[in-house]
Amino acid sequence: MPEVPEVQVVRHEELDDDTPQTPGLQRFEAVSAKRLGSRELWMGLSVLPAGAKTGVHHHGESETALYVLSGVGRWWVGDRLDQAREAHSGDFVFIPPGAVHWEENGSDTEPVRMIVARSTQDAIVVNLDHHPYAPAHRSDPTQDRASHG
Repeated sequence: MPEVPEVQVVRHEELDDDTPQTPGLQRFEAVSAKRLGSRELWMGLSVLPAGAKTGVHHHGESETALYVLSGVGRWWVGDRLDQAREAHSGDFVFIPPGAVHWEENGSDTEPVRMIVARSTQDAIVVNLDHHPYAPAHRSDPTQDRASHG
């Protein structure tokens, strides 16, 4: 007799940070091949702390969709990473495969919390540590923003 598919629930306290990371952003895996046996989907939670910026990165062959639960996020895109796309609580964001970008929290007091869905079983994160248009990072994110602030 064939196995009956089982509905699974992942509780908030069961989220796993053992997933590819980008400096400045915290990713937590919920649904994946590794955790639940999903075959064509990865989902999780991303948290961008108050005043934080990420490193420059892309998601390889993966399509990425985000739903902003809370906060204001900015995605810097374009040839020089100088074009901002801003999303607020309740907004969706789509990042095509290979789209180079970096993220910034629009608030110095509140984190940005986002649900993330990817078209691949695993979270693909390709960090571009030496990108010529990477944002300046400071040890204290409450300090004045660099040129994109």
